[in-house]
Amino acid sequence: MLLVRGGTFLMGSNDFYEEEKPVREARVGDFWMDETPVTNREFSRFVAATGYVTFAELPPDPREYPGMLPEMTHPGSLVFIPPEHPVDVHGPPVWWKFVFGACWKRPLGHCSGIEGLEDHPVVHIVHADAAAYAHWAGKRLPNEAEWEYAARGGSNGLPYAWGTELEPDGVGMAKIFRGTFPHENLAPPGLERTSPVRSYPPNAYGLYDMIGNVWEWTDEWYRTRPVGDGPECCSGDRPRPSPARAEDSLDPTSPAPHIPRRVTKGGSHLCAPNYCRRYRPAARWPQPIDTSTSHIGFRCIAPC
Repeated sequence: MLLVRGGTFLMGSNDFYEEEKPVREARVGDFWMDETPVTNREFSRFVAATGYVTFAELPPDPREYPGMLPEMTHPGSLVFIPPEHPVDVHGPPVWWKFVFGACWKRPLGHCSGIEGLEDHPVVHIVHADAAAYAHWAGKRLPNEAEWEYAARGGSNGLPYAWGTELEPDGVGMAKIFRGTFPHENLAPPGLERTSPVRSYPPNAYGLYDMIGNVWEWTDEWYRTRPVGDGPECCSGDRPRPSPARAEDSLDPTSPAPHIPRRVTKGGSHLCAPNYCRRYRPAARWPQPIDTSTSHIGFRCIAPC
């Protein structure tokens, strides 16, 4: 873990997606942060020590999902399956498929494994899985302000963690989608999905993969318009806003049951200029707490 000295910074962005607005002043204290996302190797140690079973390894309870088809009552997780031809990236996400047997140790389903992927970020993790690992390790998950402050690495107000350009002088700074999403993946063989941690330069705080590779869970309940959640402190004479609650995070436009959502940060290897420009510190995504995917992981922090 690396020590991140706290301070005040400009959180959010007014230039990309609505859920990132408004830019506001926020403050965090000192904390220690994992240098990289938790890897398959590290998560394997946790499972070996505790016998923990992740959410994706358990069959869903039909009582919690009224109307569930009987054939869907098997363990599994969402896996990115690229189409063979261009599709409308603004339409339904046809590139996602619920794959039976997919979980952290079988990332593509029953016939897959993590041999050779020990140093890749662990995926197919729901928020409860990440929180369980953090508790075992004597750590916790960061809130949104802590995560964004660390990701910026002192680059206050800049769009990218490293400056003003996505690829300065043509150099890739993070593991994002190379090619035209979702059908044309130009990554080298074996790196079409995640990459080993530390494959790209660290930020100014020495932290790796804060941007790209995998989305990372925070401990923050999602609100559509962030106004200074959690421990953030408003400037001037404005009162401190109340923390977001689980009920605030529900999406009323989604079909029942309505599942609470936590904020994930950092983007992933599926973010691309033609689809999802969330490879930035200010970017945020509302992830249902019961939904694991092949591009979501986590890292932990600890108090000083």
